[in-house]
Amino acid sequence: MNKPTANNPQHRATGTARPRAPRRRHTGAVAILIAGTLLMVFPFYWMFVTSLLTSAEASSAASAQTFSWIPHHPQFQNYPRALRKIGSRPWIGFADALANTVVITALCVIGQVLSCSLVGYGFARLRFRGREGAFVLMIATMMLPMQVTMIPMFIMFRWLGWIDTIWPLVVPFFFGQPFFIFMFRQFFAQIPEALVEAARIDGCGHLRIWLRIMLPLCKPVIAITAVFTFIFVWNDFLGPLIYLQSEQHMTLAVALNQFQNQFGDFSDMNLLMAASVVTMIPCIVLFFVAQKQFVGGLNLGAVKG
Repeated sequence: MNKPTANNPQHRATGTARPRAPRRRHTGAVAILIAGTLLMVFPFYWMFVTSLLTSAEASSAASAQTFSWIPHHPQFQNYPRALRKIGSRPWIGFADALANTVVITALCVIGQVLSCSLVGYGFARLRFRGREGAFVLMIATMMLPMQVTMIPMFIMFRWLGWIDTIWPLVVPFFFGQPFFIFMFRQFFAQIPEALVEAARIDGCGHLRIWLRIMLPLCKPVIAITAVFTFIFVWNDFLGPLIYLQSEQHMTLAVALNQFQNQFGDFSDMNLLMAASVVTMIPCIVLFFVAQKQFVGGLNLGAVKG
């Protein structure tokens, strides 16, 4: 009896031949990823190119008449001109807006991480009556849009005398947000109970366990909470516009409104794009610095084990 060979139909019928890799499928996925990347990068490229154009060229590009993909005569002086135009005093207005934004963002990030991690630890490790109901109620508040609580919060902060101060923008972040509390709670629930029991035997209370054991272990969650909070607060326009009324208290997002003229149109589009590029740089730098922890936080909970 003949043995099956590679050219024998019996050999092909047994299914022992190695299947070829689906190269077409991988090529299509790569093409889709490249197209999506170009689609996402194009607005940033348009903003950067517009920041290097003259006022006439930028106005033409904004009205979709003509657009230069590569500026023939880059106007790098647009950047210092844009920063000098912010506020009523050259350079001082930009410095004040930058300092206010840095202080508000730093306090919000610290408050968000501390409050969300502490509440998440309480939901994950403390046993008390009504815990599940309180957790479900907290998650349900995520369905409330910000516009519903905007007016009541403004009335409360006005009653406290906090209008035209940074406290209405900072204090709410020290009470946590449901999404990040949920992330911390899920992470803390996966930590072995034996580790917590060993700390209790050594005389640690709940606060020391949270500070000395839990926080060092949840760096991916802290990273993703800090990055999301930083980007949101740094680019927030509505909050500072409502609560900050004086020029010396304005943030960078509100300072960009200085380029709007009395008719509601943005004059000097090239200067506006230059100031926007400068404002966007810290967010890009932070993302690349914390990219590893950021991606690890996004993948948290996707794989069990």
